[in-house]
Amino acid sequence: MVKPLTAIFALMALLATLVLVPGHASANNLSVEPDRTELYEGEVLTLTIKGSMEISINFDNLFDLGAANLPAPDVEKLEQDFEVLANNQRYSIRTINSKMVGEITWTYQLAPKSTGDITIPSLSFRGAQSDPVTVSVLPGNAPAQGTAESKSAFIELAADKDELYVQEQLVLTVRLFFTGNLIRGELSEPSHPDALVESLGRQQEYSRYRDGQRYRVVERRYAIFPQQPGTLALEAIRFEGQSRDAGGQLRFLRDSATLFELPVKPVPASFSGDTWLPASTLELTETGIPGHGSLTEGDNLARTLVMTARGLPSETLPPFPDRYPDSIRSYPESPERSTEPGPDGLTATLTRTHALIAIRAGEVTLPEIRIPWWDTTTDTEQVAVIPARQLTVAASGAAPARLTGSDAAPVIDSPTTTSSSGAEAATSSFWPWLSAVLAAGWAVTLLASVMLWKRRSPTAFASRVSAGSPVERELFERLRKAAGAGSPQTLDLLPRWLRSYRPDLPAYTLADVERYVADEKLAEALTSLQARLFGQQQPEDGEGWDGENLVTALDSARAALASAAPASGLPPLYPEQLASR
Repeated sequence: MVKPLTAIFALMALLATLVLVPGHASANNLSVEPDRTELYEGEVLTLTIKGSMEISINFDNLFDLGAANLPAPDVEKLEQDFEVLANNQRYSIRTINSKMVGEITWTYQLAPKSTGDITIPSLSFRGAQSDPVTVSVLPGNAPAQGTAESKSAFIELAADKDELYVQEQLVLTVRLFFTGNLIRGELSEPSHPDALVESLGRQQEYSRYRDGQRYRVVERRYAIFPQQPGTLALEAIRFEGQSRDAGGQLRFLRDSATLFELPVKPVPASFSGDTWLPASTLELTETGIPGHGSLTEGDNLARTLVMTARGLPSETLPPFPDRYPDSIRSYPESPERSTEPGPDGLTATLTRTHALIAIRAGEVTLPEIRIPWWDTTTDTEQVAVIPARQLTVAASGAAPARLTGSDAAPVIDSPTTTSSSGAEAATSSFWPWLSAVLAAGWAVTLLASVMLWKRRSPTAFASRVSAGSPVERELFERLRKAAGAGSPQTLDLLPRWLRSYRPDLPAYTLADVERYVADEKLAEALTSLQARLFGQQQPEDGEGWDGENLVTALDSARAALASAAPASGLPPLYPEQLASR
């Protein structure tokens, strides 16, 4: 048992020598040593702080190693002028004149926040004070010396133009060059209080040689749009990071770069447009209008207008004009805007679709669309144009049949005269009798027509139509259900039902229905349905649609048609060709 106890006490004595407990304050020392006294603003300063103190053994703290908790100097004073990037510390113990002295070394990586002379203030540690040290921070970057150590990391900036107009696109390229394996890094983005900044896609990574040194490169591109004329001065682009070299040594990387100032010109006084559009290209396209330009009353079209501009965000594109003639009913959809980033900048697109319905026959002119813009390549004003379109809208159906001259009573030609006196006598005695017979026939025909017309009273006509055929009743029931649900089938079923209910009315389109059924409430309800189907908001499955007004208007129109004579009636008793004689 003696040997194990001896070994335990020996181990405890050894551990006791590793426990540092502050001794007398007078024995403590503190020194501050920067690795250099002159550096550039993009470089990192290594500051070494060494402290020493006399220690003694205290068995009360033998197994409480945290009590040692070696304090650090008051480096908070450094944060006013430097950014502390990293720090580490190491300890050692040695005997001086039979006394145990603990030595602690702290190493800080500092990035200066400004240029000029910066004083590292006196630091304190366990009553010891260090002497202040002054370092000079020079503006700019360290000059290249052709060695990897001199340029472990640096930033390059490039712009695609040296002057620009207000709201014109500037493409800024940021390249970060660095050596070794990057462990951590932060690369700031360009910013300016009076400019819009858009990233042009994901960053690119590749390798490149500079001064015989192989660098890894991170490239980013930005589109910048100054919003005020004057001078564009972007804030500095900064990088801070850490890397390991081929030998595994940790290095701190830091650099900054500032783009040269760019003059920003105001909008030219000669520009004639309402919206300032500086772009490299701007185009207008149109689809959906038939090339032959022929339509039938009631036809509907989907006209799509597209504006595409290079060098602008889509939010800056002006809306298309909504000017259409009264004979065209327009239901615009919500405009669609998109912005696509590319290596050369932004490409903006504005798309607007209108559902157009021809409601009246005749010649229709879709007005010209003109968009003035400024060509930044040629520095001149240009105008994008969609020319005016001439459309011919034909009537939807033939008018009800009317009697022509050939359908009326035959016209009796004048008798041919001859030189025979006997023929003349026979003719003179025959024609009065023939005229009397024809006149009597005309009178009988007229009387029969009047009596037949009176017998066809509205009541008799209503009893014949209101009952409806099974096909008509089925169509009307389908029409009511479709109208109540706000279904697009309503627009197709309505003319079909009207033709079934009133075969004398050649209704093939909504325009025909509105012409034959002069019902204001029905017209308003149909307009609301079309606005819902072809307008900006198109809920699904009847959401938000109240079809009661339309269903009620259809019921009223059906009853009114049942109690009314046919719209065209019988053909006129006397055709126009004869009535004018």
